[in-house]
Amino acid sequence: MYCSSMTSGRKRVNGVDLYYEQTGRGKHALLLLPGALGSTRTDFGPQLKSLNKERFTVVGWDPRGYGQSRPPDRDFPPDLFERDAKDAVDLMKVLGFHKFSLLGWSDGGATAMIAAAKNPELIRQMVVFGSLAFVDELCLQIYASVTDVSKWNAKMRQPMEEVYGAEVFARIWGARLEAVSHFSKRPGGSICMELLPLISCPTLIIHGEKDPMVPSIHPQYLLKHIKGSRLHLMPEGKHNLHLRFVDDFNKLVEDFLLD
Repeated sequence: MYCSSMTSGRKRVNGVDLYYEQTGRGKHALLLLPGALGSTRTDFGPQLKSLNKERFTVVGWDPRGYGQSRPPDRDFPPDLFERDAKDAVDLMKVLGFHKFSLLGWSDGGATAMIAAAKNPELIRQMVVFGSLAFVDELCLQIYASVTDVSKWNAKMRQPMEEVYGAEVFARIWGARLEAVSHFSKRPGGSICMELLPLISCPTLIIHGEKDPMVPSIHPQYLLKHIKGSRLHLMPEGKHNLHLRFVDDFNKLVEDFLLD
């Protein structure tokens, strides 16, 4: 447990039991959206621990089929990000939040962008990082290079194997890569390109300039197509910049959300 004021549990949302953790007592509610196969525990521990508890109420969640939101096992339908976005928004409603901000990492960033586009009246502000709106040929090459999880750095692999077990982790990761690769067959490789102009909340895009998973064309595309958005570059940041540069990242997020 990250702190004594943490609450956790499961809520029935859209036919599944979604696990969440909540901390802080601030008026500004913030939902954390994890990356591929990610969960509250694996993806946002330092944010749940250290984001300002007086200013924010922070909610972490495990998307259906991930982490402690199992069963059911994760599946990957064509509308997987739309489904996650609906689950996320509906979970916050069940928890009693009627206006809130989003912090989305990687796949969670795509989920956040869809949620913001489809629920403009609910979303105050949004921060996304390590996120894609489309899948291009370079993305497919990157995915091919990380298919075999046994070759991953142990520091990246171990938290996932602790959650799922080695065999299940490898299977779900393979299914996720295959599903996301199918987006490349859509016009423009779109995950949510057509929704970006519908996003009206203030948006901060953060990008690690050494991110091996997300080429710089992607944050630039988001900046161009999300009206009024800002881009902050972290020169030494990689894909997990929020875990490596916790203080800098948390301050960046807090300053933007409290602006």
